[in-house]
Amino acid sequence: MSTLTEAPPPLTPAAPEKKPPRTRGRWTPYWLLLPGILWLLVFFAAPMVYQASTSVQTGSLEEGYKVTWHFVTYWEAVSEYWPQFLRSVAYAASATVLCLLLGYPLAYLIAFRAGRWRNLIMTLVIAPFFTSFLIRTLAWKTILADGGPVVGVLNTLHVLDVTGWLGWTSGDRVLATPLAVVCGLTYNFLPFMILPLYTSLERIDGRLHEAAGDLYAKPSTVFRKVTFPLSMPGVVSGTLLTFIPATGDYVNASLLGSADTGMIGNVIQSQFLRVLDYPTAAALSFVLMAAILVMVTFYIRKSGTEDLV
Repeated sequence: MSTLTEAPPPLTPAAPEKKPPRTRGRWTPYWLLLPGILWLLVFFAAPMVYQASTSVQTGSLEEGYKVTWHFVTYWEAVSEYWPQFLRSVAYAASATVLCLLLGYPLAYLIAFRAGRWRNLIMTLVIAPFFTSFLIRTLAWKTILADGGPVVGVLNTLHVLDVTGWLGWTSGDRVLATPLAVVCGLTYNFLPFMILPLYTSLERIDGRLHEAAGDLYAKPSTVFRKVTFPLSMPGVVSGTLLTFIPATGDYVNASLLGSADTGMIGNVIQSQFLRVLDYPTAAALSFVLMAAILVMVTFYIRKSGTEDLV
C-alpha cells in the first residue's frame, strides 16, 4: 500500500537586495543648473550690486567716485525727472492698450479661423524680428514724414485736429510728437503681445465653445464668458512683455520724438553717456526698476493670475 507524501511548499522568491542610493544622480540637477546660475551671477547679480554701489557714490570723473552712502541722489533724481517718469508710463500704457486691441483679434483669428493659413500668418507676425530694431524704427520715420500719405489720411479724417487738441500732435505734424512715439512703440512690441495671446487661445478646448452654443449662448456671450476668461494668462503675459520694455525704451523717443517727448530711458542714457553723472543714472535705473516692480505686482494681483509670478 503506497503512502501519500505531502507536496513541498512552493518556493517564495527571495526579496530583491536593496541597492545603496546613488549619490551621483542626486547632484545631477544642481550640475545642470550651475551654468544658468553662473550666468545670472556674472551678468545680472554682479552688475546690479555694482550699480547699487554707484548710486550712493559722490565725486567726479576727474577726481573719482567714492561710496559715501549719499541716498539723497535718489530724491534729487526723482524730483528733477518725475515728468519723464510719468511720460514713460503714459506712453508705455498707451502702446500696451493699442497692442492688446490690435493683437487680440489677430491672435483669435490665427487660433480659431486661420486653418491652413496659420503657419503663414504666424511667419508674418514673427518676420519683423528678422530686421534690426533700429531699422524698423527708422522706417516709421519715413512713414510718418510730413506730407506723406499717413499725414494726408489723418488730416482728411480730422484725426490730427483731435489729437492736437489732446496734445499728441502738433498741427499737421506727426513726427516729433507723442503720437509718433506711441506708434513706434506699438509696432515694435506688437509681436510680444500676439504670441502669448495666440498660445493661450490655442489651448482652449473647442468643445467648450460647442457646449456654450448648445446652451443657446450668443457669440458675444461665448467670448465674454468662455474665451476671454480662459485667455487671461495670455493677456497678462502679453501686457507685461509689452509694458515693461516699452517703459524703459529710448530708441523710439529719440528717433520719432523730440526734446518734449523724452522718456526716462533717454534721461538715463544721457546721464550715463553724455553728462557722465553715473550716480544719478544708477539711481534713476533703480527707481525705474522699483516702480515697474510695484506696478506689475499690483496688476498681477488685481488680474487674479498670481500663479504667473
